[in-house]
Amino acid sequence: MSVERTSQRIVIAGASSLLGGELKTLLEESRFAGWDLRLVDEEDAAGTLTEAAGEAAVIQRLEEGTFRNARYVFLAGSASFGNLCVPPAREAGATVIDFTHATMSDPDATPWFPKIEELTGKSVARHAKIFSVFSAGGTATASLALVLRRFGLQRLTLVMFRPVSESGRRGIEELETQTSQLLSFQSVGSPVFGTQAAFTVLPRFAVESKQDLRREETEIRTEVSAALGSAGEDAKISLSLVHAPVFYGTVFSACADLGEGTDTAKLVAAFQGAAWSVEGAGEAGPSNVSVAGESQLHLREPWADPSRAQAWWFWGAADNLRLPAASGIKLAEWLEG
Repeated sequence: MSVERTSQRIVIAGASSLLGGELKTLLEESRFAGWDLRLVDEEDAAGTLTEAAGEAAVIQRLEEGTFRNARYVFLAGSASFGNLCVPPAREAGATVIDFTHATMSDPDATPWFPKIEELTGKSVARHAKIFSVFSAGGTATASLALVLRRFGLQRLTLVMFRPVSESGRRGIEELETQTSQLLSFQSVGSPVFGTQAAFTVLPRFAVESKQDLRREETEIRTEVSAALGSAGEDAKISLSLVHAPVFYGTVFSACADLGEGTDTAKLVAAFQGAAWSVEGAGEAGPSNVSVAGESQLHLREPWADPSRAQAWWFWGAADNLRLPAASGIKLAEWLEG
């Protein structure tokens, strides 16, 4: 089934999620303001009263006909809910813009982040019906590797710091609660993370936690592999995802072995050309706080390792909600022409 080009209906599936809320806000500020915006989510969120286009709106449950006449379906909730939504959305003829990783392994899905065409040299088909939008971490890692490939990248080792907002509102609430409990010398509860998340940096959560850093690390690696499109290039990258006790903002530290003739000015120019905002060496940032509300990647001016020839250090940050949401909307705007 195909959708008429005159249809102006957009469905956000996973509307109660933090990313769903960010999408709703940005859609209402974009060229899609005034379109028919439908909000859908899982059973436990259905019936929630919210606001859309300045008016009261109720989040609906997934039903037969939910995606009828939808031009675009944004999947913003859990991967399991995304998997439930993909078949009926495809059947309805909608263009699926997926943020949940539900379609990352689908051979029909097209990987997407801004500048992916320019950085990979491969065109993105406007007629594609499923797009997998990269997370902030996936966008940063893939874009970093693709830019550095121009400088003879030999090895890239990256540590990414994950904020608790990646665990949704429950993660934010648990960090708030644990912080206040620890400051008042109370025992901390940990239903989300299974361990103390406040004031601590961790490589993994407790075994009883439903949050799996290893799985999320694999999802980022899958995004990067999809962008690079080469097993040889992919093998040059090592990534570790760690918990940081902050609410919002993805931050990373990376070291890369590059070819001869690389210098700071050339690196800065290349990253600026790939839509990164590069801050001077005299600046304090970027940080998870300084990038809040920003829709692009931020990078400190790269610096050479003083003890290892051709090794370069990189420090960057991105708003983990705003960046992918803005990326998905840029995609929809590009598809509209």
